[in-house]
Amino acid sequence: MDGKENIGGIVTLVFKAVALAMAVAVIVLGALGTATVATQVTLLGMGLFGLALASLQQGEHDEQPSH
Repeated sequence: MDGKENIGGIVTLVFKAVALAMAVAVIVLGALGTATVATQVTLLGMGLFGLALASLQQGEHDEQPSH
């Protein structure tokens, strides 16, 4: 396994984990009533951004020809 592939996989996993964490944070803060709607939208936007980056990075990995 190439080192770059391993690092790319870890970075993709981190982006997905951040997205999941933002979603959980919005659910918990919403249930507790401690966050404003603007804060919740910002957190969800951060999570969506993480998923978009993970998707773009995965797409680059899929397009590379295998040797």
